[in-house]
Amino acid sequence: QVQLVESGGGLVQAGGSLRVSCGASGETRSISAMRWYRQPPGSEEERDVVATIGSADGAATYADSVKGRFTIFRDNDKNTVYLQMNRLTPKDAGVYICNARGRTSWGASVDYWGPGTQVTVSS
Repeated sequence: QVQLVESGGGLVQAGGSLRVSCGASGETRSISAMRWYRQPPGSEEERDVVATIGSADGAATYADSVKGRFTIFRDNDKNTVYLQMNRLTPKDAGVYICNARGRTSWGASVDYWGPGTQVTVSS
């Protein structure tokens, strides 16, 4: 089992910056990749992947809408993944949810989710 807790959300003006964090605990050695998703305001089902970072090589990928503005990075000593968000727009608002892709003891892939942190961008 892996537990995820996000922090760092809040209210920011358009054009501003914010950094959200995701701390992982438990069977973190089983994690192969971590992702940040955004749940748009008013949506309970939709989640769009924003950024991904691999555990083995740290390779990062981004949604087209955030390329050049967002950076995902990790601190392995702290088992924490960060998402630095710059030049924020109201379209970036939503609940940012951390995801970890792990593997069970019998080899099956499993997704773990944090509760999310709210990001609000005022225009």
